[in-house]
Amino acid sequence: MTKLAKSASNYSQLGTFAPVWDVFKTSTEKLANCHLDLVRKLQELIKEVQKYGEEQTKEEVAGTLEAVQTIQSITQALQKSKENYNAKCVEQERLKKEGATQREIEKAAVKSKKATDTYKLYVEKYALAKADFEQKMTETAQKFQDIEETHLIHIKEIIGSLSNAIKEIHLQIGQVHEEFINNMANTTVESLIQKFAESKGTGKER
Repeated sequence: MTKLAKSASNYSQLGTFAPVWDVFKTSTEKLANCHLDLVRKLQELIKEVQKYGEEQTKEEVAGTLEAVQTIQSITQALQKSKENYNAKCVEQERLKKEGATQREIEKAAVKSKKATDTYKLYVEKYALAKADFEQKMTETAQKFQDIEETHLIHIKEIIGSLSNAIKEIHLQIGQVHEEFINNMANTTVESLIQKFAESKGTGKER
């Protein structure tokens, strides 16, 4: 548009139509400036979005990760201790039914007691780990939701700024257009010939 405005100035010194070329040149330059303003505003918004993106940091959720890993390992250990407990109880019952020696039964009872204690310990550990896991997951989920809400509010604000910038530029373009229409309406054939005559003439006397 700026190039078009410059090309219009090439004709502005010639003939009776010269003042109209000047109107075209001025209006086109104003329109070009409106679009340049919009481009500048868009570039500023792009920089703001990029800066915002760089500023987004991961929240500290190491504690939650640790809680997840803990409950996973305790769940596995609990399952193993449960299987071991069941196996030792079955073994003790089998020895009793088969009429094994008292020593063998006592030995199996000791192993069964040990397996029971281990199983009980892991049940307690699992209950504590589960409570910690649920609390930390709830806190982390809330953190992520807060981050997401803030993010959406900020992005909406940026989009709102873009919308306002476009609206503002469109209003300016509308004003330039109105001005152009008025200038053209005020530029009559008679006034163009009069201006040309005055610029080329040597006086008003015959």
